[in-house]
Amino acid sequence: MNNGNNMETIFLDDYLKDGILIEKVFREKVNTIDWSIYKNKKILIKGCASAPIPTWAYMILTARLTQYAKYISYGEPCSAFEIYKSK
Repeated sequence: MNNGNNMETIFLDDYLKDGILIEKVFREKVNTIDWSIYKNKKILIKGCASAPIPTWAYMILTARLTQYAKYISYGEPCSAFEIYKSK
C-alpha cells in the first residue's frame, strides 16, 4: 500500500503467492488487515497486477473498504474510475 496524491493505493500484487492469486491465501490476508486504517480515506485499487486477478478479489476488497473508505476507485492513477463514494 502506498500513499501518493492524497490517496491510498492497494496493490493486488501484495496478495499474490508464488506469482498467482490463491483464493484461500487471499482471504486469509484480507482477514488480517485492520480495515479501519482506511477510515475516511480515498482508496485506489490498482488495476494492473503481474498476474490475472479474478473479479471476486476486487469485490472482496471493495466490500471490506466500503465500511470505512470515503471514496474507492479502480484502475490507474491517471485514469481511475469511481466505484464507491460515501454519502
